[in-house]
Amino acid sequence: MPVTDFKVLEKYQYQNGFNAYHETEAVDGALPIGANNPQKAPLGLYNEKLSGTAFTAPRRENQQTWLYRILPASAHEPFEARETGTFDTNPGVHGKERWHQIPNQLRWDPFDLDETVDWVHSLRLVAGAGDPTMKSGLGIFIFAAGKDMDAHEAFYSADGDLLIVPQHGVLDIQTELGRLLVRPNEICVIPRGIRHRVTLPEGPVRGYMLELYQSHFELPELGPIGSNGLANARDFQAPVAAFDEDTETEHTLLAKFSGHLFAAKQKHTPFDVVAWHGNYYPYKYDLARFNTIGSISYDHPDPSIFTVLTAQSDHAGTAVADFVIFPPRWLVAEDTFRPPWYHRNTMSEFMGLIHGQYDAKTGGGFQPAGASLHNVMSAHGPDASTHEKASNAELKPMKVGEGSMAFMFESCYMVGVTEWGLKKCAKVQQDYNAESWAPLKPHFKRQTPAKIVNGASEGSNGDVGNKAAVPHYT
Repeated sequence: MPVTDFKVLEKYQYQNGFNAYHETEAVDGALPIGANNPQKAPLGLYNEKLSGTAFTAPRRENQQTWLYRILPASAHEPFEARETGTFDTNPGVHGKERWHQIPNQLRWDPFDLDETVDWVHSLRLVAGAGDPTMKSGLGIFIFAAGKDMDAHEAFYSADGDLLIVPQHGVLDIQTELGRLLVRPNEICVIPRGIRHRVTLPEGPVRGYMLELYQSHFELPELGPIGSNGLANARDFQAPVAAFDEDTETEHTLLAKFSGHLFAAKQKHTPFDVVAWHGNYYPYKYDLARFNTIGSISYDHPDPSIFTVLTAQSDHAGTAVADFVIFPPRWLVAEDTFRPPWYHRNTMSEFMGLIHGQYDAKTGGGFQPAGASLHNVMSAHGPDASTHEKASNAELKPMKVGEGSMAFMFESCYMVGVTEWGLKKCAKVQQDYNAESWAPLKPHFKRQTPAKIVNGASEGSNGDVGNKAAVPHYT
């Protein structure tokens, strides 16, 4: 069965379907029938609308959810700036930090676990582009936490949607709309503005996160593939309504706004949504359910064939962010160099490894919990040892990636690197190029006797009537 064999068993219920319209209630009768905003909501609840797109967005793009809660989300004291000297995830004109724009290929050793911080304070911006205040671009984070968030805290990002990729440990995420258990080889998306609290039932956690400042994730078009394949809509899971009832205890609401941290106090729990209906909600997905497509004759398709989720720019076919995975799969292509080819790309590629060994980097430098960045037009491809093995391997049907899951955050933007990502984390491999590509040897051999296609074996080079210029002989 195409399902991950998780060590930690599921404990919550879900609704299935990507971008489906769901409705759920934790108490019978909490959802109004017909009307969204009745004069008096059922059970004495408050009506509240949560909009993830403009009201006037086209119907096919419109995302919004109606919440029925004990007290409105607005019932809190004013926000105040917090930790201004240490929390800055918006480099450039809006903060003290700056981007390093460099063409070098970069690779990081595994990032350390940190048992001293909670979810919010574990977020470290490594790379990114754009500006959340303009709702443009993306941020790429590493998280490593060892503590539960406080029982009376909640957090949300006003800057963008959070795509979370755990590598180690388990995230138990309580959201306004219900609970998610997220384990390695699963991903989850928490849309912009949705309040949540993260606890760690199995101890320290570590992983990767992409924050999408513009648009929302969607499933890629399938085109000639047909109606099924890649990530199927039915395999995405959204929470069912679950709520706390507390209108006496002081809670702290944390907000990430323009990359900075703010806090507000309130006298009720943020997790008091008794019922909801709509299509703007958090969700998760088991990567083992991805239906991989590939070539069954020769060559292999572009890596876009492994796209799980995409967020398109205003230019069709060009993504602000693609989430791409390289799962276990069969290779059968004939007379084909089977690992990814050497290439330069107008898109930036940030890669991570959840577990196992990536088939294009078998030299040992790309490890689980590590990462690499190949920016716009930075040349890259298999390391020397992988090229040697693949060039001489017997081309029989073979399964690659067993026990492995690598992924890629791909973007049309030129991606900058933060001071933390480049220097302070102390994880950048200085010998990445020397290890990967410096050992490559030339194998070019001229024919004997040499045949010069556009040379001077007959007539002078470039003359009309030069028979050596086959197939362009005049």
